[in-house]
Amino acid sequence: MICPTNGTLLIAEPFLKDPSFSRSVVLICKYTKENGTFGFSLDKLLVTTLDEFISDMEGFSLPVYKGGPVQTDTLHYLHQYPEYFEDAIEVTENIYWGGDFEKLKQMIRDRIIDPEKIKFFLGYSGWSEGQLEKEIEEKTWITVSADPGLIFETKANTVWNAALTKLGGKYKMMIHYPTDPQLN
Repeated sequence: MICPTNGTLLIAEPFLKDPSFSRSVVLICKYTKENGTFGFSLDKLLVTTLDEFISDMEGFSLPVYKGGPVQTDTLHYLHQYPEYFEDAIEVTENIYWGGDFEKLKQMIRDRIIDPEKIKFFLGYSGWSEGQLEKEIEEKTWITVSADPGLIFETKANTVWNAALTKLGGKYKMMIHYPTDPQLN
């Protein structure tokens, strides 16, 4: 397991009961020991699509994910298009966060970019100073380096299983654990 940093995936341990993060995978986009951590849950697909949130995107029913329980009135996005967004923040290799949103909308409408290389999030996941380190110490999270394929190509309902399967060994077996071991 790795220390948290930008581009780290947090994979929830199988018995985590927090409904916001149960069987979830979170991509850390910004990590600092002093100011806390910011990221997005990758596997909580909303029923509402982009065109339902943004009126001038009518006809573009792109999926939107619940990025986390914090500021659920904000829209964010990850993408693989650094060449179009000079103001995007590199999270890790081939994964970028944000950029000029008006430009993004126009590029989507003009079909210049592949919607499969963009992921939209309502809200985000956040941890205060020292909180994530404590949770990792308590074995709440398994930490690994991010994989663009897992983020952009894996269906929402299979991200947690796919992340653990990729790790193999004892982690692959975790996908079969019950959510509550007392019910076993």
